[in-house]
Amino acid sequence: MKDTLLFLVQSIVDNPEDVTVEEKTNDDRTILRLTTNPADMGRVIGKAGRIIRAVRDLIKLIAAKRGVYADVELEESQESKV
Repeated sequence: MKDTLLFLVQSIVDNPEDVTVEEKTNDDRTILRLTTNPADMGRVIGKAGRIIRAVRDLIKLIAAKRGVYADVELEESQESKV
């Protein structure tokens, strides 16, 4: 799932080298934390959140097929918190 998310987001953004995915697993939950360049955040979210919603749905489908729960969280990068 992590590799799929990384591939999808890197295909969308202008700065694919800045995309990172951190995977946290608690019991039966997997949280994928996605960090991108602040300039690409709008591309990842999309108009009215459509792109990130579609990406989350796809990851949840893959997880359900494997019998686990997964969710994608967007994390603000440190540069944008100045």
